[in-house]
Amino acid sequence: MSFVEYGDTIKDGDTAIVFLGHESMFPVKVQHGTVTQTKYGVIRHSTDLIGKKYGSKVTCSKGGWVFILHPTPELWTMNLPHRTQILYSTDISIITMMLELKPGSIVCESGTGSGSLSHALIRTVAPTGHLYTVEFHQQRAEKAREEFREHGVEHLVTVTNQDVCKNGFGVSNIADAVFLDIPSPWEAIGHAKSALKAEGGRICSFSPCIEQVQRTCLAMEEYGFTEINTLEILLRVYNVRTISLQIPDLGKAAEDNSSTGFDSSNPSHQGSPCANLQQGTVQFKSGVPLREVVGHTGYLTFATKS
Repeated sequence: MSFVEYGDTIKDGDTAIVFLGHESMFPVKVQHGTVTQTKYGVIRHSTDLIGKKYGSKVTCSKGGWVFILHPTPELWTMNLPHRTQILYSTDISIITMMLELKPGSIVCESGTGSGSLSHALIRTVAPTGHLYTVEFHQQRAEKAREEFREHGVEHLVTVTNQDVCKNGFGVSNIADAVFLDIPSPWEAIGHAKSALKAEGGRICSFSPCIEQVQRTCLAMEEYGFTEINTLEILLRVYNVRTISLQIPDLGKAAEDNSSTGFDSSNPSHQGSPCANLQQGTVQFKSGVPLREVVGHTGYLTFATKS
């Protein structure tokens, strides 16, 4: 199993996603002799998982069933253990596009955090690219190394435990892109410029506060970055519902009905459009936004090394 290469069957040591429903799923490490409890009953790894194909429907001990899915960066973002606040797919998608990442790209990142963006970056630059990720917190850095090893991507990523604002990324003039998600990104702009390739490298900084954005933009200008711009991505989801609305009285309904010989007492006419007009309402499908939507997550500031 690897997050960048699809495996057909579930093996001992794999990380798999147990899918109970669209709003209910969780990751599990597959191990011989281990069981996993769900609301539908027990899943026995040795008999129910190992050797089965990914995507299989597994029946639990209580008679209910779940699907076992192959892990992807998108599924991992939805199910990973949170060590820090993370980036979600809405922001990740625009980051990978605006940084112009592709297979073979070299990327520097700080901080690693829970590894949500890291997994997406690794999948994007594989199989010949590389991610250099820097994490200030020692335990988080060690946990990230362990996860990358378990997920079969350790050959595509180098994790360093140091302060990027003081010591940089540990590489010079090789990166195609740099991503910063730290409290004071303006202090790391100089190191980011040193890590980027000689010309044309891209940088992105994620900050929740506009004051951080202002200081970061000033630092980018000071170090000669161009094409500086800031974006905010807001996600708005719509539900499809059946809605009933009153039809306005335009003063011609009775006259039109009499001229066409419409008989509202006739049962055969009860389902006709004219019957709805007589009742004064009409039903139709409409897209309705949710009452509560995900609001501000952070500002994304992009720039190019000149």
